[in-house]
Amino acid sequence: MSSVASGAPLSPAPLAPPAPPPDKGVGPLLRLWRERRRVSQLELALRADSSARHISFIETGRSRPSEEMVLRLAERLDVPVRERNALLVAAGYAPHYPETPLDDPALDALRDGMERLIQGYEPYPALVVDACYTVLAANRGIAMLLEGVPEALMTPAPNAMRLTLHPRGLAPRILNLPEWRGHLLAQMEREIALHRSDRLRDLYEEVSAYPMPEHASGAEPAEPVPYFALPMRIEHEGRVLSFVSSISTFNTPMDVTVAEIAIETFLPADQATVKFLRTRLG
Repeated sequence: MSSVASGAPLSPAPLAPPAPPPDKGVGPLLRLWRERRRVSQLELALRADSSARHISFIETGRSRPSEEMVLRLAERLDVPVRERNALLVAAGYAPHYPETPLDDPALDALRDGMERLIQGYEPYPALVVDACYTVLAANRGIAMLLEGVPEALMTPAPNAMRLTLHPRGLAPRILNLPEWRGHLLAQMEREIALHRSDRLRDLYEEVSAYPMPEHASGAEPAEPVPYFALPMRIEHEGRVLSFVSSISTFNTPMDVTVAEIAIETFLPADQATVKFLRTRLG
């Protein structure tokens, strides 16, 4: 997969498996996930073809769940794949899901497929990121938007959140930065609540503390545009380009690495943006 800056292969930095709370087993962890999903013991029991009494015994440590039961409860609670491994370890079992490096030959078809996907999306921007928003691959549309961004933000591994929100990155050119910044930070907050990642929390604290830059002046549209979703409105080469983003992940992943990959595409939100991209990159 190609990086934004150099075209060199990139691999996602592995996230350390979350450790269970000290002196606690799988029961308290399952209870935390159940409460996070706002599911009662009875409802979880019905979903997992069990009984509320058995769920209660598991959560209080009076009963040790089987490996199959841990996986079944995790599935019914929509626990992320990495966290399912953590539940198994807390219950005394081996992790069930492998974490294959992205540059492993076993994932050749995946890498090739994602590369073809984002290249096929051109001239519109698209990129691939991991769980901490490290950019694993990007197409020419993204490279165009990043023109002029300092090399220091591009190496050794570009991060989509830093590139977007850093005062030396895209932030000064994003005309609706307060709204777009709020959208991105809220997205990260949801991911932190779901994955309990220390690295993601550190990234959030870093980018949320960036000062708001003074915006470069950009031409405003002559008439209001009725956007169908919150756009990112960015100045580029004296024009205002508008995009709405969409994020795709893989269905029922069986590998931690694959589960944490996301493909973000940027759809032009107006005809002026369509025309410019087709002329510039078509």
